[in-house]
Amino acid sequence: MNAFAGTSSYYRRFRPGIPADLAALLAHETPAGSPRRLLDVGTGPGLVALALAPYFDDVIAVDSDPTMCAEADAVLRPALSAGHRLQIGHALAEDFEPPAGWQPHLVTCGRVFHWLDQRHFLNRLAEYVAPGSVLAVFSDRSLWTAASAWQQAVRAVVQEFLGEQRRAGDGIFGPDGPPYEEVLRASAFCDVTTAAIPVRREWSIDEVIGYLYSTSFAAPHLFGHRREAFEAAVADALTPFLDSGFLVEDNAFTVLTARRPSSRGR
Repeated sequence: MNAFAGTSSYYRRFRPGIPADLAALLAHETPAGSPRRLLDVGTGPGLVALALAPYFDDVIAVDSDPTMCAEADAVLRPALSAGHRLQIGHALAEDFEPPAGWQPHLVTCGRVFHWLDQRHFLNRLAEYVAPGSVLAVFSDRSLWTAASAWQQAVRAVVQEFLGEQRRAGDGIFGPDGPPYEEVLRASAFCDVTTAAIPVRREWSIDEVIGYLYSTSFAAPHLFGHRREAFEAAVADALTPFLDSGFLVEDNAFTVLTARRPSSRGR
């Protein structure tokens, strides 16, 4: 099941990228290399890779959805200089095989770790990463889990149209597994550090609707002929919360950076 079917163009236009402070943190944590290699897993339309491109020479961006791969190519290729090398891979993260001899210095999992077979992915990753390489797992709160009054009002509208349970495309969002830090500490990447990067955003009502259509829980096709009614209901719910024409969101990226301990062959 592709939980994000039909969302790729909305994801590209309406999902926020990562803040500059997060990109700088990940670049600082990554060992030097020439060329310096980035593997962006679950790249979507390439937003993470785009933010990190100034720090890396050789980028592979991987996604299981071919339409996301096409969006990533359209975003990344024009933005990279002639000195960059870019490859877009259509593959499951758990099945991805890098080119022979290619070892990433940084592997990024932005907003995607929940969707992976985590232990399988980590075991596979341990087979090909460079010595001393860094795995970064990070995400911000989605609109479904955010706690501000206007975000809760929007979630209530989604539930009115699609039901109380959180959707994942045509299915239901799976239960949370163990905490990510626990999963990482049980893997080869058991040297884990945590950080939080705050971010403040301003949204218009149209941007909120576009964001919703980028998610698995409010993908456009789920509303069928009721899309116009849904959009009108969202606008009605949000109008009382507008501040100078915008909705203010305070969010934060939770960031886990993980390495192998030095005793394991660094």
